[in-house]
Amino acid sequence: MSEVPEERRPVVTPVRVIIALCLAAPFVAMLWVSSYAKVEPVVAGIPFFYWYQMAWVVISTALTMVAYKLWQRDQNARRTQPARTEGASK
Repeated sequence: MSEVPEERRPVVTPVRVIIALCLAAPFVAMLWVSSYAKVEPVVAGIPFFYWYQMAWVVISTALTMVAYKLWQRDQNARRTQPARTEGASK
């Protein structure tokens, strides 16, 4: 009989929680409209409503980049770890 390769189950790690928070933060910030639906403070003649959203474009880019780098590091670490089997831990 042929051997079926072991499936690795998804594991929740602190790094993956940070990745999820980095990706979720822009959505929460943009969907919570009442937090930025105002005119003041005005920066360079631009009302808060507009410059807040434009700031989140830059912040979202940075957070996505951080999440991507963390994901790459996590995947590389998982590839280099030897596969655990149930019998090996006993």
